[in-house]
Amino acid sequence: MKALNVNKAEFIKSAAAPTQFIQSSIPAVAFAGKSNVGKSSVINRLLNRKNFARVGSAPGKTIHVNYFLIDGRLYLIDLPGYGYAKVSQTERERWGRLMEDFFAAGLFQLGVMIVDARHKPTGDDVTMAAWFKNAGCPLVVVANKLDKLKKSEIEPNLRLIRETLELPEDVLLIPFSAEKGQGREALLTEINKLV
Repeated sequence: MKALNVNKAEFIKSAAAPTQFIQSSIPAVAFAGKSNVGKSSVINRLLNRKNFARVGSAPGKTIHVNYFLIDGRLYLIDLPGYGYAKVSQTERERWGRLMEDFFAAGLFQLGVMIVDARHKPTGDDVTMAAWFKNAGCPLVVVANKLDKLKKSEIEPNLRLIRETLELPEDVLLIPFSAEKGQGREALLTEINKLV
């Protein structure tokens, strides 16, 4: 099967409730990450687009489950960012329920979790990693903002991320820079395995 043409990407819909989740035989990749981790930037870099997934100046912009169709052969699902302090309790609970329903529905074949390469993963990151692991499908962890690290910090930081998230050895941890494009090919390789 030939690789996905990532330049053929279209926004399909935003789901605010489980009844709106897309049920399809087309494989899907779910992207998750903390509000300010650069999730939209990673998606934009992956698709070679500037503003495909909205990049917000204020974190916490993605509040629904957003579906994009890539090359007519794969859904890229952008999950709402989490762990953002300025969101009301009601909004946080709504988000939590939406995520629980999303993971319970099991409508994706690969999880891509984005963390900040500069910092130890937060409690919310650990929870999200557990949700992905319990979903029983492959997980790839992308350590974004690599360009902001000194060379000497990369290995220890990646080790800390792996330990904190309790990632099994077979979980791929990709050092990534949405800014510079490092890691893009490695992530595309994993995604292409689904089509």
